Amino acid sequence: MKSKISAKEAINLIKDGATIMVGGFLSCGAPSTLIDELVNSKTSNLTMISNDTTYPDADKGKLIVNKQIKKLITSHIGTNPETGKQMHTGELDVELVPMGTLIERIRAKGTGLGGILTPTGVGTVIEENKQTMEVDGKKFIFEKPIGADFALIYGSKVDKFGNVSYYGTTRNLNTIMATAADTVIVEAEEFVDCLDPNEVVIPGLFIDYIVVKE
Repeated sequence: MKSKISAKEAINLIKDGATIMVGGFLSCGAPSTLIDELVNSKTSNLTMISNDTTYPDADKGKLIVNKQIKKLITSHIGTNPETGKQMHTGELDVELVPMGTLIERIRAKGTGLGGILTPTGVGTVIEENKQTMEVDGKKFIFEKPIGADFALIYGSKVDKFGNVSYYGTTRNLNTIMATAADTVIVEAEEFVDCLDPNEVVIPGLFIDYIVVKE
């Protein structure tokens, strides 16, 4: 069985300067209880890998407003004006990555690949300072895998073995982030004794700790 711990105990594992992946597409499937506890902890100088920074008053956006993030690797910042503000003042180092590329870089880490080749960004600023190559006469950008010290993810239902299931689109980036971090903490919307094997989306072997949503 996996360790079921409190949100505070889980966040106490994360120290200043850590790299974290945070699941969710905007607020859909975001581990809000874990994020709120991280905001309260004041842990700082974090590198965050996420699909977006939501809104200033919501989940991942609170970490930006609270200036706990020193570097951000993401695909979308348009819904959070504070992210753009900090980027332009130099307070926040932002690496914008096309969404599909971001997902595949995380997937590459989780599957042990040395990187990916993508045509996305060829001939644009995305290509600058990156290795390129041609395959069958077509140019590709080489992108390195990306992983993290911790992944904070959400699960619609989680059982005592760490198996995770999802309702609808709440799975989003949570599923691949579970494969690409040293320590994976899942926030369970509902905690059950044992999932039907047909429901399992993330096998429990990827999960280290379970936090039941408050």
